[in-house]
Amino acid sequence: MTTPTNVGTGAYTFQYVKDWPKLPRGMTLGPVSAIATDSQDRVYIFHRKDPPVVVCDPDGNYLNGWGNGAFEYAHGFYIANDIVYLTDRNTSVCIMYTLDGKPIQMLGKHGVHSDTGAMKPMDPVLRPGAPFNYPSEMVPSPWGDLYVSDGYRNCRVHRFDSGGHLIQSWGTWGKTEPNQFHLPHSILVDETHMVYVCDRENHRVQVFSPGGEFKEMWTDLQQPMDIAEFPDGNFLISEGAAGGAGGKVSRCSVVDKHGKVLSRWNSRSAHGCWVDSQANCYLALTGDKSVDKCVRR
Repeated sequence: MTTPTNVGTGAYTFQYVKDWPKLPRGMTLGPVSAIATDSQDRVYIFHRKDPPVVVCDPDGNYLNGWGNGAFEYAHGFYIANDIVYLTDRNTSVCIMYTLDGKPIQMLGKHGVHSDTGAMKPMDPVLRPGAPFNYPSEMVPSPWGDLYVSDGYRNCRVHRFDSGGHLIQSWGTWGKTEPNQFHLPHSILVDETHMVYVCDRENHRVQVFSPGGEFKEMWTDLQQPMDIAEFPDGNFLISEGAAGGAGGKVSRCSVVDKHGKVLSRWNSRSAHGCWVDSQANCYLALTGDKSVDKCVRR
C-alpha cells in the first residue's frame, strides 16, 4: 500500500488510500466493477473473478465471499435496506440477493436479449427495446419501485413495481437531446424522488421525475461512470478519462442536487463508486483490479 495523500477541498477533503482491501495471502481481485456497503458499513466488492462478491469489514479485512460461478459478467451492484441489487450484464438479468448470497427475485430471463439492432456493447441502438439487452444497473426507489438502466446494447430506463412487473420504459438512442442516451451506465433514485441517470458516452447526467419526465441535465462532467449519494444528500460521481483525449485523466466529483461541483480530484479510473454512512468514498477499479478508499477528513 502506498502512502495516503489528501484529495478534494473544503468540507469534501479526503485521505486517498490506494489498494485498500486486506485480502488473504494469494487472493487477488479481478476487474472490480462495483462496490457497496451494508447497514454495518461492511464493504461488498463485485468483481469479475470467483468469488464475485468479496466482503470486507470497514477496515478492509477480508470476511467472506459468495457467488462462485453465478455470474458471467459482473456489472451493477447496489445495497439498500440490506438487500443486494445486482446486474449480470452479458446474460441480461437483474437479481436481488440477501447479504449472504441467497437469491430473492430476478428480472429478465437468463441469456435472453431484447431486439435493439445493437450487436456489440455501445453500438448505436437501431430500435429502443424492451427489457433487457446488456443492462448496467438496477436500484430501488424509496417507495419500492425498481429502476434499471439498460445501456450497453439498449438505450432505455425501465421502471418496474416491487413485484417485477414492467410499468414503463423511456429513452431513445442519440447524442444531444434530452431523453437521448448513449450508454445509460448508472442510475440512482434519491429521497426527493428524482431519477439520476449517468449518460456515460454523452458526458452528462440526466435527471427525471419518477415517471420519466425530463427535469435537467448536468454537463460539467466527463464520462460519468457511477453516482452515489452522501448522507447530506450531495452526490459522488466517478468519471472516466474520456478516452484520454486532450490529456484528460480520471477523476471524482462531488456535486449538489443540481450538478454544481463542490469538490473534485484526480483518481484512478473508477468504474463504480459508493459512499458509506460515515461519508467515506470507495472506488471500484476495473483496470487496476483493486479498490481505493477516500477517507473523509
